Amino acid sequence: MMKYDIVLTESAKADIEHFERRYRRIIAVGIQRHLQHEAETRTKKKKPLRENPLGPYELRIDKYRVFYKVEGNNTVKVVAVGHKEHNELFIRGAKFEL
Repeated sequence: MMKYDIVLTESAKADIEHFERRYRRIIAVGIQRHLQHEAETRTKKKKPLRENPLGPYELRIDKYRVFYKVEGNNTVKVVAVGHKEHNELFIRGAKFEL
């Protein structure tokens, strides 16, 4: 099983910092648990997305959404982190249209 290196963009780090500490921990643990191996494999929590401005993949951690792409053979780049309320996505408190 291939292990991926996980890199967060500065923007994604700022997205995570927007949340309270306890939620930041949930997000960080989820990223490590679900993206370190088989980041491109579709599961209940991970799926490829249609063309969008954030990234080709989405990881669902409770109400949080982590958008990422796989670069090269072994790097996962987290590009955005937000949360869903019903069918609306919010990043740093602002509604984001996918």
